[in-house]
Amino acid sequence: MFELNSQTNSQNALLSPSQDGLEQHFQTPPGLPREQPQQGRSGVRTGAIIGLILLLLVVFVIGGFAGWVYAGTKSSTSSPAAPSNATTLQSQMESVAAKVKPSIVEVYVILPNNEAAIGSGVIVDSRGYIVTNNHVVSGELSIQVILSNGTKEVAQLAGADPNYDLAVLKIAVPQGGLTVATRGDSTQLQVGQQVLVIGNPLGITQTVTNGIVSALKRTVSEGQGAPTIQSAIQTDAPINPGNSGGALVDLRGNVVGIPTLTAIDPEFNTPANGVGFAIPINRVKTILPQIIQQG
Repeated sequence: MFELNSQTNSQNALLSPSQDGLEQHFQTPPGLPREQPQQGRSGVRTGAIIGLILLLLVVFVIGGFAGWVYAGTKSSTSSPAAPSNATTLQSQMESVAAKVKPSIVEVYVILPNNEAAIGSGVIVDSRGYIVTNNHVVSGELSIQVILSNGTKEVAQLAGADPNYDLAVLKIAVPQGGLTVATRGDSTQLQVGQQVLVIGNPLGITQTVTNGIVSALKRTVSEGQGAPTIQSAIQTDAPINPGNSGGALVDLRGNVVGIPTLTAIDPEFNTPANGVGFAIPINRVKTILPQIIQQG
């Protein structure tokens, strides 16, 4: 401590930082960091905030630009969705056709007066049983079945149900066996569902056409004296002469119906394009064992 002698000396000592010992009294003690001026710290904080804002702006701009580029790229790559779906559907149909065609046969029938009829059939049992339409083989003198590989086999009529226009043929099992069709569930069909018809329209073997299920549970008949088929499947897939007895197939490769009739245009009394009918496969499942056992 020091002593002040007068008021004047005291004032001078306080105003003059160079006076004896006063500067040392207010200096920061040795070993401790000197406190930075308040203005310096405020400037550093302000600069840091401005830098952070600029950084956020840069990130926002870059992120927005990258998002815009990604959205444009995604849009341009995803725009051909329809062709991709169409390609998938086409591949699926090709796969189904390849799977089912070996189980489809041509049925060639000799009728009285040397007339002939051509139809299709589906191999439904590895023992040589084939389902076709009754109207294809009705009145037959002899029946020949032509397999998908061109092999010809003599067939016998195992039995028929004229009320549902169904007939079952039996052939000898060739060496190497037979490809049996997979039977589906016709109760699961939906209107608008894609289907294929595989058969021998107009005698052109192993022909595949596509369409949709256009209606269900139709009651149809070929005309006066012809059988009336209940719960028939209506489809816009072409069912031409020769397709009768073939296979109506879903896109999982399951046979869901046996094509039987083409709608008749009442105005011209000719087959109507794009309207055909098929016997539900569940009806076939019921009748087939009965015919095999009883004929």
